Amino acid sequence: MNEASLALSSPDQIPLLFGAQDRFLRQVREAVGVDVTLRGDEIRLHGTDDQIKRGLAVFAELRSILEKRGELLDSEVAGVLIGNGNGHSAGNGSPAEMIDLLEKARRVAPRTAGQAEYVRAIRENDMVFCIGPAGSGKTYLAVAMAVNALRQEQVKKIVLVRPAVEAGERLGFLPGDLLAKVNPFLRPLLDAMNEMLDYEQVKRYMERDIVEIVPLAFMRGRTLNNTFIILDEGQNTTLTQMKMFLTRLGNGSRIVVTGDTTQSDLPGGVTSGLLDAIDRLKGVEGIAHVRLTGRDIVRHPLVKEIVRAYEEGPAHRTPRRKG
Repeated sequence: MNEASLALSSPDQIPLLFGAQDRFLRQVREAVGVDVTLRGDEIRLHGTDDQIKRGLAVFAELRSILEKRGELLDSEVAGVLIGNGNGHSAGNGSPAEMIDLLEKARRVAPRTAGQAEYVRAIRENDMVFCIGPAGSGKTYLAVAMAVNALRQEQVKKIVLVRPAVEAGERLGFLPGDLLAKVNPFLRPLLDAMNEMLDYEQVKRYMERDIVEIVPLAFMRGRTLNNTFIILDEGQNTTLTQMKMFLTRLGNGSRIVVTGDTTQSDLPGGVTSGLLDAIDRLKGVEGIAHVRLTGRDIVRHPLVKEIVRAYEEGPAHRTPRRKG
């Protein structure tokens, strides 16, 4: 990792340059992908040669505006970032798709072109449907974007939702009350969040009802404003359930629905609400549809082979020789 520095005429420029609660700094870090530290009246940038070059250009231009006008506006910061080529660009893990979690410099980066498309879709739309195989990052990236939106104060709350559909096991045999019974269904969402934030921070969010993890049935009758809502395992919803869920969308809110249509646990003959919604809502402005494939799987390398083997079916298996 390389380093470069940019001198300021006065330390008093720092809070104006970084913005209230460092929001301008976060925008630069997210758009350019460069790490920034302070030493005296110097801004120090850490990253690749390209990240540092663009970071220096951005901060130099912002400093120039600040010295001329004595303040920075949000529109000016956005204009500088766009002018320096940091808009949404295609590619694998490019700076424009970096997800800043604002938690001890933690970041999440899409690792494939499909994942980068998914992140862009979430940034640019109020509702996103994402279909993909196990391990393709559907849930993880959605949770990362939710954490980013919360930390950027774009939303006030995160609601993580899953349908409590049995996958060959009976809920009645699990111990505890209803919430204890559905906990195994909701656990993957909490695990993703615990990877991104400290355990104590997640605990505080949940205690203050800033992060809520609920089974789908508990969503009926609610309207959620200024909320980032994620429905995981959407293939296990019925048509009625999906309609109920999608209509929870309130002002200032976003919805991401994820699912793997090859792993439906619905009874035979029941149409998946996810597939139905994707078909019904094609072409609606503000709604995006993303399909991830085996090329986007980023878990253990064997997961990709397992998914491929099941997609091909028994007829394509190579028989194992005896002896």
